[in-house]
Parts: sequence; C-alpha cells; structure tokens
Amino acid sequence: MVNELRTGVYICQAGIGSADGVDLKAVAGYAESLPSVVQVDILGENPKLDPGLLAEEIRNDKLERIVVAGDSPGYFKPVFTRAMVQAGGDPNNVLIASFIGNGAVGPNATERAKAVVACSVCGVPFGLAAVPNYAAVHPDTLVIGGGVGGIQAALEIADAGKKVFLVEKSGTIGGHMAMFDKTFPTLDCAACILTPKMVAVGQHKMIDLMTYSEVQEVTGAPGAYKVKVRRIARRVDEIACVACNACSEVCPTVVPSEFDAGISTRKAIYIPFPQAVPNSFLVDGNACLYVQSGGKKCGACVKKCAKEAIHLDAEDRIVELTVGNIVVATGYDPFDAKRIERYGYGVHPNVLTALEFERLTNASGPTGGNIVMKALRPNKRKKADEWVFSTENPKPKSVAIIHCIGSRDQNYNSYCSRVCCMYSLKFAHLVREKLPDAACYEFYIDMRAYGKNYEEFFRRIGEEGVFLVRGRTAKVVAQDGRMAIKGEDIVGDKVLNFPVDMVILSVGLEASAEAEPLAGLLGISRDKDGWFSELDYNADPTGTERGGIFVAGVCQGPKDIPDTVAQASEVAARVIKSILSGHIQESRSGLTLADIESRIRPQAHA
Repeated sequence: MVNELRTGVYICQAGIGSADGVDLKAVAGYAESLPSVVQVDILGENPKLDPGLLAEEIRNDKLERIVVAGDSPGYFKPVFTRAMVQAGGDPNNVLIASFIGNGAVGPNATERAKAVVACSVCGVPFGLAAVPNYAAVHPDTLVIGGGVGGIQAALEIADAGKKVFLVEKSGTIGGHMAMFDKTFPTLDCAACILTPKMVAVGQHKMIDLMTYSEVQEVTGAPGAYKVKVRRIARRVDEIACVACNACSEVCPTVVPSEFDAGISTRKAIYIPFPQAVPNSFLVDGNACLYVQSGGKKCGACVKKCAKEAIHLDAEDRIVELTVGNIVVATGYDPFDAKRIERYGYGVHPNVLTALEFERLTNASGPTGGNIVMKALRPNKRKKADEWVFSTENPKPKSVAIIHCIGSRDQNYNSYCSRVCCMYSLKFAHLVREKLPDAACYEFYIDMRAYGKNYEEFFRRIGEEGVFLVRGRTAKVVAQDGRMAIKGEDIVGDKVLNFPVDMVILSVGLEASAEAEPLAGLLGISRDKDGWFSELDYNADPTGTERGGIFVAGVCQGPKDIPDTVAQASEVAARVIKSILSGHIQESRSGLTLADIESRIRPQAHA
C-alpha cells in the first residue's frame, strides 16, 4: 500500500505531442475523484508558470505531492520542483504523468490518460502497473519490409533455427540502401555491405521470401496472429527465369525506373537491378500492354522466352499464415521536393533530390557514376526533345547542396531527419573526388554530426575544399542561362546571390504512405508525424501497445543505417526469447482503466 499524501494535479500541455484526443476536462474530473487528490488545475497550453506563486499555493493547500500531467510534462517539472523546494516540501514528490510517453493516443486516449494520472497519484510507475498477462506463442515470425532492417531481423531469427516469412511490396529486397553508392562516415560501398545479406536471405532454408506481396488482413491475438498476404502476380516464374534479358529487349513499353529514382527508364518486364533478390524478371501489370488490353495486344516477351517462364495471364493469390510475432520494418518515404516550389524542383532540370544524385553518382547508375548535368536530347518515342542524363553531357562546374528540405520546418515537418547533414557531406566528398575542379557549396542551418566519427567526417569535408555556408537558402532561380542561389550567410553576415550549375536538395524522411493502412491492420498507433509509436521511447523503443508486434528501423522514426541494424537485432533477440520461453506478453492496449486501478490500489478510485 502507498501512503496517502495530499496531492495536487496540474495538467499542462506543451503542444508538441500527439495526445490531442485526450479529453482534459474528463481527466481532471477523474483526478478529483481520487482519494488523496485535493487540488486539480488545467493550466492550458504552454502556461507561464511562476515558482513563487506555485509555492504559495502548495503551502496554502498543504500539498505533499505534485503530479504534473500532460502530453510532455517533463517540460514543466523543473518549475514545480523549484516551487516545491520553496514551499519546504520534498522535491522527490514532484512526479510526471506523461500521456504520450504512456500511449494515451487513439480512440482510448482519455481512459489511458486517466490511468496514467492514477498511477502517478499513487506513486506507482505506469510501466509497473500496466503489465499484461502472458499467452502461448507460435514459433513462426512475420517480418514486414525487406530493407536493411527487415533483412537483419529476418536473418538473425532464421539463424536461430526459427521460421520467418519476409514480406516485401516491391520486386526485390534491399530497400533504399540498395540504391546508395557509399555509406557515411566510412565511405564503404553500400552494395558490398548489403548484397551478401540479400543473397543470404534468398538462400536461407528458414526464410520464406515473399516479394511483390502485401499484408491484407491481420486477425487473432498476440502469440497466434492469422495473417493474409496478397501475392501479386509476378507473371514470371522465379525458378525458371535465368535473367537473360531477352524478354526485356523486345518489350515495347518504357516507363521511369523506380530503382534509379526516375532518372532512367525500364521496360514493363524488368529486373529491378542486376543484384536483385530474387534474381528474376517480373511484369509491371500497370504498364504491360498485354495485361492492360486483356490479352489483345503484344505478348512479345512470351514468344521470346526460351525457358517458357513468362505467364502473362497469372493472377494474384492469397496466402494465409499463422505467426506468433510480427516485425514491422517498412522504412520511409523521401520528402517530395515539389511541395516547396521556391527550390525549383521539377522546373529547373538540374535541381536534383538526394536519391536522384545517389543513383547519378553510383557506378551502377545510368551514367556509370559520372556526375553530369541533364541536357536536351531527342526522344524518338515521344517525337520531342527531353532532359536526360548521358555520359556525353557536360559536367557541372559548381554544385550547391541545400540541407533540411522539408525538415525542421513548421510548414512541413518540424522534426530533424537526422541523416541529411551526413549524407550531404558525403555528396560533397563525392563531388570533390569526381570533379576536383568544381566548386562545391554546403548550405546548412545547423550541422548535426552526432554519431561515432561523424564530427571528424564533417571536419574532413571542410579540409577537402568544400565551402560550408551556414544559413537558410531562400530560393533557386534562373539567371543568365544558369541557376542562382539566393540565401544568407549568417557567419559572414551577408546576403548571397551566385550562379551554380547543379543543385542537390537534401530532402528529409517521412513516414511511409503505407504506414496508415498498415497501422489499422495491425492495431498499432502512430505519432503526430505518422511514424509508428513505440511502447516506451526510453525503456522499450521497439515494442508496441499490441503484444508480439515490434517496430524496427526508420518506420519508428528517422535514423541512420547503424541504428536501424542495431534496432533490428534487438527486435530479433526479443522474438527469439519469446519463442524459446514459449510465451509472450499480451497487448497492453487491452488493459482497461479498471484493470490498472486494481493493480495499483483497490481503493484508488473511490
């Protein structure tokens, strides 16, 4: 039993969280009904607090414990702590009741917020009171997402001798990392790190690789989830196909290549990239003339295939699985640079996004790694000229790299995407390495080189002759047949306006477009920015409110490759532990207010 202490509950909102669904008046009314609570105040959003006035109130009401509740109450705790000291009370009795930190989001946000307040009033950490019961666990695991995070988790679970179903929506695993040229800060070859892992997944006996597939339904309970996976027809037999490219050569349809971020083209029957896993061709049904015409047109690829591996009439099928754990590693989407018109993306042909430059500078890209500008070239199919990359095009003599496109901006995404500063520095190194006579400019707000050897990498780039300019870039404009950067240099205290040949926009990271529907299928929540919500940012950054469902990598929030791999390994360890022990915790979301009240104090709610 916890000793009764005269308690005051103060509800303060920082206005930066996602607990907008909490009915604060209902929470306040509930708090007033708790036996030891003698004072409840709703102080509103970002209140101006005076420690002296609060101390007087504490003395007048003879308060022995203060509970600061709200979306991010840690912002206000120092003020209440000073007030408690001034009032002669014990500063250790100033507690916080964080709505966001304890999952007060979604349709049951208000009830969860009440439970969080009840725990703080009784001096019991919410995490100790909200402990679900255990259930038996099925030994198979579903991993959703085939990027480096999903690959790492699947391999570690499979290496422990446990069955894994790896579901990936595209035609190959590898994710965004497969598109990269180098990794920072070591400048290691990204493909050299990733492709061996991809091959290991494709050859692993304990991994059932399901590319070109989507999760359609999830039912059941923690430890025994029933999952329906829609396997989209590849229309090419993965085993029979020898990737000879004969089919693609005769295909008449040309569309932008997703793997090359749209700066090159592919056919309707294609292999995503030469090292794809599985290493076989597939048919894009949305582009294939045969599929779109209902079998009335084309079909040239079928006639050309000597292995009879192409089946254009194949249909999608549904596969049903039973799994005990689900790992979500669905990654991210890059920010759409067209949303910020002042940078001229889509208007000026030589304004590129980060992924486009990754493919341009990659040895497997459309120019063999040569950094060149777009130029007008005749297009026989369209009977018009178009802007294309070609090894015959001129090289840029000056390159500007603009940081924080779509990040740290209240108009778009207020958060920092974490990786942009470092990959921008990597781009600057590649420009200086491949174009030693070209000038390279980095325009940044703040340099956030936070990881191991990251600061050293930043200093190294400065020593390589890159011009580092601190300040916001206002816009990119056309000027005298070139582009011009208009911005500021806050260190030099001057306004900038100078011409460049190429601009690289360091776009931030956003939650995947599939995150919202997938969250609905899985019954897990997302934060205000769309990232999947973890159970506890500090104590359980990979768990979710639903038992047996874990998040790993960038789907939980922006992070770099090392942090993604580390998180995936941590999830794999938890999955293996649950399978070996034979049980798993049920969903915390299933706990009611009454359940939590009964665990902290039977008489907590009078």
